[in-house]
Amino acid sequence: MVFIRWILGRIILLLDFLTSPKALVRDPQQQALLDQQTAGMALYQFQACPFCVKVRRAIKRHGLRIETRDAKNDPLFREELLTQGGQLKVPCLKLVERDGKTSWLYESSDIVRFLEQLAGPEEQDTPAARPSES
Repeated sequence: MVFIRWILGRIILLLDFLTSPKALVRDPQQQALLDQQTAGMALYQFQACPFCVKVRRAIKRHGLRIETRDAKNDPLFREELLTQGGQLKVPCLKLVERDGKTSWLYESSDIVRFLEQLAGPEEQDTPAARPSES
């Protein structure tokens, strides 16, 4: 069973590598503001976990700079996730507010939804978004 999980993990990582999303490019001032907002965030994850891959892809797609912490192979991050977050479950997004208050967001769909709200609407290359030609 361990071998099968290892093989599936490698397949997930390969597919993630081959189909990695392109990062959204923003105005430097907008990106700097967003970087300030994400400075207190860290994603606790396992490298080959499909739900963690989903969150990492959302981070990249939205051009966010969030530290990733390997809770599987780093005992310090594992212990921090367990003692401060309350459970050894990934993915988990640690949010440290400016006032020092810390909260922990679990569930990949909730994390992705939070990141999408934080990043704002994506600019899409649609006919309505293109300048008209005269």
